[in-house]
Amino acid sequence: MLRLLNGPQTMGNGPRFWVGFVVVLLLALAYPMFAEPYDVGNFAYFFIWTFMALGLCLMWGYGGMLSFGQTFFFGVAGYGYGVLAINFGGSGFTTLYALMLSLGLAGIAAAVLGYFMIYGRLSGVFFGIVTLAVTLAFAAFLNQTAGPEWRIGDARLNGFNGMLGMDPLNIPWFGETIWVEGSVLYYVVLGLMLAVYLGLRILVNSRFGNVLVAIRENPQRVELLGYDVRRYQLAAFVIGSVLAGLSGALYTAWGQFITPTSIGLPAAAAPIVWVAFSGRSDLTATMLGAFLLQIAFQNLTIYSEQYALVFMGLLLLATVLMLPQGLVVSAATLLGRALGRRGAKAAAS
Repeated sequence: MLRLLNGPQTMGNGPRFWVGFVVVLLLALAYPMFAEPYDVGNFAYFFIWTFMALGLCLMWGYGGMLSFGQTFFFGVAGYGYGVLAINFGGSGFTTLYALMLSLGLAGIAAAVLGYFMIYGRLSGVFFGIVTLAVTLAFAAFLNQTAGPEWRIGDARLNGFNGMLGMDPLNIPWFGETIWVEGSVLYYVVLGLMLAVYLGLRILVNSRFGNVLVAIRENPQRVELLGYDVRRYQLAAFVIGSVLAGLSGALYTAWGQFITPTSIGLPAAAAPIVWVAFSGRSDLTATMLGAFLLQIAFQNLTIYSEQYALVFMGLLLLATVLMLPQGLVVSAATLLGRALGRRGAKAAAS
């Protein structure tokens, strides 16, 4: 199992990479001890969105399925968490159950939508169009649910104002309840991100990942070799969508609210920009690039949200035209070559 952490489908397989990885992890673990509580919560917010980017990297970068539906599943799980937490929170029902059930809702939605698209032989731009249409339809529906009749039990959807009033995530612990807020939330999300990242590295370097990459390159050839292409694609789509759902449920627990604006077109395009800019062919690049872009976008939004959106659009255009492999992947490749040449010169001398 451990050997699958290093493989041909992921960059950074040598001792230098893992030493650097451990150093970054230790810095991340120490960060809350020195940072302001607001900054700790802000970093937890950035981490939460990273799950969505990693899911899209699996689908698009490794499986060749460009999906604009990440925020659809984000919304399904986010609103699902809110409804469950509001209606069943309290004695005997912790919001941890709401989190798990909301991920199940996202998985069911992904399996149904993915089945009709993948077994219907949708691919390429049509795959993206259908997922975008579903996302926009869902956002439009939620926007018009402002009336008192739009409620599920005690949970009101509240239209464009968003759903409010759910409890944050809490975990039972030996008869006590741990409320996952502040530094606790930061460490929980960091631990989840570490587990998801390492799990995806193992997955993409396994037989499943190798077949998935082969499907991306030439699905007809893979089918002729006897593999059920659609089954692999559906599995990747469901896994990637559930990770988007994890972002949605954690986001709702983090802020104790969710609005349709987190599902609409600008939000749906953001993961595409993150993954394209970072390099959709590598998980590490996606995780790093998504985190850095969120910091940049938030700082630009302070001055003007319109300028921030223009910047994101120009960044995507520049990436596609000049660095189709992604900026982070291209920079890592150049750095690896430079270190290799330096090592060769040192050995020669």
